[in-house]
Amino acid sequence: MSAYRELIKNFGRIRAYMREFYVYGFKHREQYAAKSPRSYDDERRRMESWLGDYMSFVRTPEGKNMFLSIDSRRMDHNPLYKAWKAKSFTDGDITLHFILLDILHDPSIALSVGDLLEVMERDYLSSFNSPMVLDESTLRKKLKEYVAEGILTMEKQGRRILYRRAEDKTDLPSRDVLDLFSEISPCGVVGSFLLDRTEERDSPFRFKHHYITGTLESDIMAQLFDAMRKQSSVTVTNVARRTGEPGQFRVVPLRIYLSVQSGRQYLMAYSPEQNRIRGFRLDYLSGVKIEEPTPRFGELRARLDALAPSLWGVFIKDRGGKTEQVSFTVKVGQNEGYIVDRLEREKRTGQVECLAPGLYRFSATVQDAGELRPWIRTFLCRIVSFECSNPRVKEQFLEDLRAMYALYGLGGESV
Repeated sequence: MSAYRELIKNFGRIRAYMREFYVYGFKHREQYAAKSPRSYDDERRRMESWLGDYMSFVRTPEGKNMFLSIDSRRMDHNPLYKAWKAKSFTDGDITLHFILLDILHDPSIALSVGDLLEVMERDYLSSFNSPMVLDESTLRKKLKEYVAEGILTMEKQGRRILYRRAEDKTDLPSRDVLDLFSEISPCGVVGSFLLDRTEERDSPFRFKHHYITGTLESDIMAQLFDAMRKQSSVTVTNVARRTGEPGQFRVVPLRIYLSVQSGRQYLMAYSPEQNRIRGFRLDYLSGVKIEEPTPRFGELRARLDALAPSLWGVFIKDRGGKTEQVSFTVKVGQNEGYIVDRLEREKRTGQVECLAPGLYRFSATVQDAGELRPWIRTFLCRIVSFECSNPRVKEQFLEDLRAMYALYGLGGESV
């Protein structure tokens, strides 16, 4: 039986467990049916090693429920970034890493594969009680990996290929910039890695509403940004929300949308199979494979941008310019200016106008009026009229009112 190890090889697995503990939470050991109890224990201990200060539990009749409890107002930086800084190495990997960088400690030193092997065997490996066996193929693979990562550079000198340490030309921004970037930007984990190179101090920033779970999709987002930079199509694996079954979709990624209301992240992409633009939740994507460039990228992104003024959320009907109109009027008391402020703050692409003292109307032209229903319901008891060009949405709204009346035993026959 192998011993527990903190380091990880498959981030997809740890992503799933961190979602279960933090995003969903409050499950006991027997409820993790997808994995064995041993796997559950290993992943729990792994997370405790990173996030021990944030781990909590409650005891219920069914068992002990583990979960993460994080108050964004009491922390300097997103603690979930620690998961990205744990990586699995073999003993040979880590030994070769430090020997190689010790030999090439200065950018002025340039050596070939043969030279490196000779120095390693003479000055390093011969000192081990059980000499490590290193072949040329393994060294070439490691050098190729480090060149791709930008750690080393490769140059030709006649027929020889020489490797040298890349010069560190990183011009780090101020600590304040990194503190803010790491917490509010997509792929902010990059800022967290840069912060590790600066002198540690408390961050001046605190956030009342801080959506930190998006960091679990940082690798997915980075690959999508790379595909957009290359103007390439991708094949994504999307897990269906209702069935939990994975499915593959070939799409052209166009933009990433971030919700300031829920913190969710969405990929807006064109689906050739459906001939329409649609949204995918990033936390439902488990894989991205970059395909060949598409000549239609500019055209498709312009198509999305043309639809943007009529987007309330991410649902696009994309019906050749057809949109839906929705409006509602609210009554505002004498000392209730905060209601008007809220309408102005949350109107998105809509408009707010004053019809008379204490009477305000919100109106919007959108792709899907149904997306507004949950938000409009938050103004119930103040709404004096509601109109929508989609009769089905209007009927659903009235049905919501009837259900509320029935819940409180108020009748509601006149709704």
